[in-house]
Amino acid sequence: MDVLITNIKQLVNTRTIDGPLRSAALSELPVVNDAYLVCEGGRIAEFGPMSALRQKPADFRTHIDATGRFLLPAWVDSHTHLVFAGSRESEFVDKIRGLSYAEIAARGGGILNSARVLHETSEDELFRQSWTRLQEVTRLGTGTLEIKSGYGLTVEGELKMLRVIRRLREKSGIDIRATFLGAHSFPAEYRDDREGYIRLLIEEMLPRVAAEGLADYIDVFCEEGFFTPEQTIRICSAGKALGLKPRLHANQLAVSGGVEAGIAVGALSVDHLESMDDAATQALAASGTIGTLLPTAAYFLRMPFQPARRLIDAGCAIALASDFNPGSSPSGNMNGVVSMACIGMKLLPEEAINAATVNAAVALELHREVGSIAVGKKAQLILTQPIPSLAYLPYAFGSNLIETVLLNGTPI
Repeated sequence: MDVLITNIKQLVNTRTIDGPLRSAALSELPVVNDAYLVCEGGRIAEFGPMSALRQKPADFRTHIDATGRFLLPAWVDSHTHLVFAGSRESEFVDKIRGLSYAEIAARGGGILNSARVLHETSEDELFRQSWTRLQEVTRLGTGTLEIKSGYGLTVEGELKMLRVIRRLREKSGIDIRATFLGAHSFPAEYRDDREGYIRLLIEEMLPRVAAEGLADYIDVFCEEGFFTPEQTIRICSAGKALGLKPRLHANQLAVSGGVEAGIAVGALSVDHLESMDDAATQALAASGTIGTLLPTAAYFLRMPFQPARRLIDAGCAIALASDFNPGSSPSGNMNGVVSMACIGMKLLPEEAINAATVNAAVALELHREVGSIAVGKKAQLILTQPIPSLAYLPYAFGSNLIETVLLNGTPI
């Protein structure tokens, strides 16, 4: 036998789901008190109250006494840009001095800045930097994540990023979904020929990405000054024809029509949503698309937090993710995301945990593998430090409350 965890103060999120949790269901968090859990072959083999445990600790290769501790499914981070070269702290200072996101982009900063640095960075060096970041976020409790391209903006640059994502997945052994985001911005040389860049995306980039099997999804930055809803639908439709499912950046900087465009192409998720009007909210609530909220991006850019309570009350399905990237959310700490969702967006701790686990897993089509505690699911788990209650996790926002992370049943 592999791993036995005993005397768990509370085993959290014990269930299976068929789709995202909405409305009042988002606040329901099933638990088992005074519990045990068995991992075998990298998966959850059994769990229950300590009174039902029949095996002895000596029967297991590893025994963890979890007295006073909580055991949760590892975080599922369904929106990251973890593969990037260098950093952009000079732009951070520019923001402090009063420049806006759009003004920095107009000066050649932002996404185009990251694209320039990426082109100067070898694939091996890009992998090295990205592997370091991946190790950091897994130690912070992330067991599953999505990673986007989008800082290449050329055929070879985008392929380089996607190949690095594939190497990360192969070396780490955890579930990593890859998203092709060639439509992240218009390169400088296409500033006056946007149609030319869209043709490059559709006619050259997408066929190469599909031929090498490098991506699961396609994404477009549907925002004012970037890609219009009409362009977004066109690009996503081309990706769908090659087997890539859409997920979108939408309604971050303004009410852009991105939510409606995402729903029109059957997007799994529309992400950001800092700017939502009644029409976008009602459309999202009536759809099967998940709204993924990225509170650390709003915080870093000093924007109003996403209207999470209004979305939940309207019946929208929401998830939480980090948006880990060098320009607007240079952190992949999902513990901070969960805490910020409670503090800044008024989610209950139970709602935030569900949004960062089961609903995020649905957004990545991995809810049958990860995101909750169920027999047969992968043993991607967080064991906390001794804490008084589950609400203490987001409450003590500045403390590292993770004692051990298990990936595929192995403590790291």
